[in-house]
Amino acid sequence: MEDDAPPGPAFRWVQLGMAIVCMAAIANLQYGWTLFVDPISNRFGWSHAAIQTAFAVFALLQTWSVPMEGYLVDRYGPRPMVLAGGLLCATGWVMNAFVDSLPLLYLAAAVTGIGAGAVYGTCVGTALKWFPDRRGLAVGLVTAAFGAGSALTLIPITDVIANRGFEAAFLWFGLGQGLLVMALALGLEDPNRLLPQLAAPPQPSPHVPQSQRDFTPAETLRQPVFWVMYLMFVLVAAGGLVATAQLVPIARAFGIGDSPVAIAGLVLPALTFALALDRVLNGVTRVFFGLVSDRIGREETMVIAFSLEALAILALYDLGAHPLGFVLLTGALFFCWGEIYTLFPVTCADTFGSRYAAANAGLLYTAKGVASLAVPVSSAIVAATHDWHGVFLAAGVMTAVAALLAWFVLRPLRRKLLTA
Repeated sequence: MEDDAPPGPAFRWVQLGMAIVCMAAIANLQYGWTLFVDPISNRFGWSHAAIQTAFAVFALLQTWSVPMEGYLVDRYGPRPMVLAGGLLCATGWVMNAFVDSLPLLYLAAAVTGIGAGAVYGTCVGTALKWFPDRRGLAVGLVTAAFGAGSALTLIPITDVIANRGFEAAFLWFGLGQGLLVMALALGLEDPNRLLPQLAAPPQPSPHVPQSQRDFTPAETLRQPVFWVMYLMFVLVAAGGLVATAQLVPIARAFGIGDSPVAIAGLVLPALTFALALDRVLNGVTRVFFGLVSDRIGREETMVIAFSLEALAILALYDLGAHPLGFVLLTGALFFCWGEIYTLFPVTCADTFGSRYAAANAGLLYTAKGVASLAVPVSSAIVAATHDWHGVFLAAGVMTAVAALLAWFVLRPLRRKLLTA
């Protein structure tokens, strides 16, 4: 983009579109992981808890690297960070194709996590900056691609694993996804530099209060409201991450994974149906609740979504042993959970400003890494008790507490800060 050629009104939408495709390309790194757990266990005899530790390593590195990556994005723009992220994502999955020990599995997870964090944090951060007027919609579309992108390759990956082994799936999908991200990175531009050049720079949404100043990351960390959001993020993310990474073991525990389910004339095994439906709903919810929050407010939307999620989690334990109940309730759970990846970053940007939005949202996103520790812990609890009841009960209670915090703690604290 030449400095003397102002971007047209559609330019920011093109930038958003490229970010959306980048996010869809890395979706399998998290949401496709559950497909590999059983094949890896069968191949090497490793326990599910040991294999799921790799998922925790991935999530921790993906989230905890984002603040530094966000700082670099705020300073140098999105292109170099997404280029590096695409390369690391490809490298990590290629390493998985040749893994023969748990330490190598964990190392590959670390490499992939850092790469995914670079792509994720950059795409969310730039969406926050390009669209102060439609922040919920823009971030919802970007994060929806991450939540639903794996639905496009669910069946192809399953077929490759079944016919050629998990090694081939890691190798070829890793290379394809990584190269696509790197190609798109070349077209990404810096919103901090170009947004003021738009013929009609977008104005903040009149329906959602936004900060009139830009808090640096250091200033953000000193605000109590940030830590309230952080706690809420951990509480809600933990239950959803357990379901995301453990859907196959949960279906096996209920004994309904291969049971046929018919919905709207489509008949599939319960687990396959749930995996496909959950991926789609996990993406749709990010756009839906993003739009809702642009209209009625962030905390109001959180109360609705978190309350519904708590009910879905508790109902899943009682009704999930029925194949149709399993499909519908896991779908409801994902629909009421995936929106946190829209609501929390947009609330953070509303509260602390746009200039450092990538770094500040990255700081908040580390809460996902903390929440990911629930995945191996839940595996260990189920291995010891041979029952999922305690895990579901804890996840439901934590989500309900987050709904209460949104209204009675976060809402008054944010109002006080924005008024000041």
